[in-house]
Amino acid sequence: MSMECRVGCGACCIAPSISSPIPGMPNGKPAGVRCVQLTADNRCALYGKPERPAVCVSLRPHPDMCGRNAQEALRLLTALELMTQPEK
Repeated sequence: MSMECRVGCGACCIAPSISSPIPGMPNGKPAGVRCVQLTADNRCALYGKPERPAVCVSLRPHPDMCGRNAQEALRLLTALELMTQPEK
């Protein structure tokens, strides 16, 4: 079951780590850090542009990760990020 991206949410631009380069963040970004391309109103400044990282392009909104609102999305995505980190 897919869904439309919630405009102004931004959780997927904050919670996950991104290992590929992002314009303005050549080393990617760590989990929990706001992407420099996320605007003040929580929209991706690279959306639809060729320089948008492939991982971001491939990410599709789904109720299991987006929940009912932006706050729930941030909690769910943070939990998913923690579950996918290698053990230290």
